[in-house]
Amino acid sequence: MNLSFNYEPKSGYTKVLFPGGELLNYIEFGIIKLFAGEQYSEDTEDNEVVLVILNGKCTISTNTIKWGPIGGRKDVFSGKAYAAYIPRQNRYDITASSDLEVAVCKGRTDFIGEPVVITPDKVKVRSVGKGVWTRNVYDIIDERTSAGRLLVGETINPPGNWSSFPPHKHDVENPPEETKLEEVYFFKIQPEEGFGMQRLYTGTDSKDEDFDEALVLKNNTVTVMPRGYHPVCAAPGYSVYYLWILAGKNRKLIPNEDPQHSWVGKKII
Repeated sequence: MNLSFNYEPKSGYTKVLFPGGELLNYIEFGIIKLFAGEQYSEDTEDNEVVLVILNGKCTISTNTIKWGPIGGRKDVFSGKAYAAYIPRQNRYDITASSDLEVAVCKGRTDFIGEPVVITPDKVKVRSVGKGVWTRNVYDIIDERTSAGRLLVGETINPPGNWSSFPPHKHDVENPPEETKLEEVYFFKIQPEEGFGMQRLYTGTDSKDEDFDEALVLKNNTVTVMPRGYHPVCAAPGYSVYYLWILAGKNRKLIPNEDPQHSWVGKKII
């Protein structure tokens, strides 16, 4: 099973992952790359769409509203994101005000909402973890935004630090203990020649103990997590960023920690 993919930057929209098979039921993920003055348009059809501006500025318009120019950060390590939520059965048009890179996060849904722009002041920042598993989490589309399936945000690991730790999973629908959500990560590394690692595994509490994969994370790597725990670490000297996209029938993030390692989070450092 291939769980790691590479985005090769090119002009226009590049589809990286889409629903089908045993990996994804809801999520499609891709990148729009435009030079200043270029445009891209798309009908959302049966998907709600979250557009996260990774770098550059643009104008975004829908059937009913126009925003912009919005954006402006140099790269994903330089401040909080601008984003836009576009509901299903709509259309969006993007015009690049500068060279531009936009993450396109799609989720199949029957829900019809309203277009919303998320400015940096609306992005919720959380410092999560302790010691060498401290990281900053940026909630962009969470329960504050009316949506059908999608939850979207960003995480930045400082050099040498871990995230999604203690390891957690969300592959069983068992509220209030856990909700079932599929998940995709899109990575950037600073400096770009660096790397990180991700382990995808099912623990001793699972009947599926043979699932245990280690993935090398490079700049523009995309990983998909069909099940299991999924911690991430950054190599010393290199910061690791990832955009995370989650979707499920129950749009509520309730992770369940690996009982073998949950003691780490309770230890005082």
